[in-house]
Amino acid sequence: MALHAASNLETLITVFGGSGFLGRNVVRALAKRGYRIRVAVRRPELAGHLQPLGRVGQIHAVQANLRYPASVEAVMRDCSVAINLVGTLAESGAQTFDAVQTKGAETIARAASAIGAQMVHVSAIAADENSPSAYFRSKAAGEKAVLAAAPSATIMRPSLLFGPEDQFTNRFAALARISPFLPLIGGGVTRVQPAYVADVANAVADAADGKTKPGATYELGGPDVLTMREIMEIILKITERKRMLVSLPWGLAKLQALFLQFAPGPLKLTPDQVAMLKVDNVVSDAARSAGLTLEGLGIVPEAMEAIAPQYLWRFRAAGQFQRKSA
Repeated sequence: MALHAASNLETLITVFGGSGFLGRNVVRALAKRGYRIRVAVRRPELAGHLQPLGRVGQIHAVQANLRYPASVEAVMRDCSVAINLVGTLAESGAQTFDAVQTKGAETIARAASAIGAQMVHVSAIAADENSPSAYFRSKAAGEKAVLAAAPSATIMRPSLLFGPEDQFTNRFAALARISPFLPLIGGGVTRVQPAYVADVANAVADAADGKTKPGATYELGGPDVLTMREIMEIILKITERKRMLVSLPWGLAKLQALFLQFAPGPLKLTPDQVAMLKVDNVVSDAARSAGLTLEGLGIVPEAMEAIAPQYLWRFRAAGQFQRKSA
C-alpha cells in the first residue's frame, strides 16, 4: 500500500467536476492511493471541503469552464490522467445538456489527447442517442465525442447513485417528511440498479490506475435490480414513516413537471426527469458477460438496504435528528 501510494506521488490527475457528489468520493479514492489531484471547477472558492480528503498540498482546486477550451487546456498542463465527472440533471442558462455533457466532454477529451493523457469519462447507464430524455441523448453524444477525440478513453456508465449526500434517497426521505404520500411516476415500475457512490468512485480510481481496458465502456450497477416502488418502500422502512404510494400516470407527471421544474428542494421535478424514468437503468447482459462491471474490476458492490440506513436515520420521525448535516 505504501509503495503504491509513493509511486503515485509523481502522478498528477485533473478531475473535472470534482466538487460534486461523485466528485468528492472520487477525489477521496484518488487521495488514498497517493495521487496528486488538481480539481477543475467553475468556482474553486466553493471547493474547500475537498482539502481534508488528502494530505496537505495533495489536493488543489483550480478554475476552469468547459465552455472555454483554453481554460481546460490550462488545467490539464503536466497531468497524466483526466477524469470527467461534469454533468447536470437540470439545464440552467448556459449550462445546457449539450454544452456540459456533449461539447464539454469533447473539449476535455481533445485536451487530454493533445498531451497524451489518459481519459476517464463518466457517463450514465441509460445513455442512448434515441432516448426520450434529452439528458440521456446528450450523454450518448458525449461518449461518442470522447471516443472520437481519445479512442483509448475509458467510459464509465453508473446507474442511479446513492450515498450520504445523494440527490435521490435524501430527496424522497425529505419529501416523506412533508408530504402524506410519495408519487410513483408511471406506476413506479421503472427498474434501476442503484450503485453505492464509493464503489463507483473506486472503479473510477481503478481506471486511473490503468486497470480498465482502453476504449471500453463499463456499466456500474449495484447488487440489486429494484423498481422505483421498491426503492420508495425501502426509504419509508428505513425512515420509519407510513406514507401512501400514489401512482402518477406519465401524462399527469409531465404536466405537473411543467410547474414543479421551478420548485425548490425535494419538490423540484423537470419534464426531462419524467422522461428519464421511461427507461430502465440496469447493467446489460453484454457488459456482464464481458466483465465490464464493478464485479469485473474486483469490486463487490454494496446494497442500498445495507448502506442507506447509515445516513437516512436523520429523517426518522424524531424531530431533533432531521436537520441535514453539512
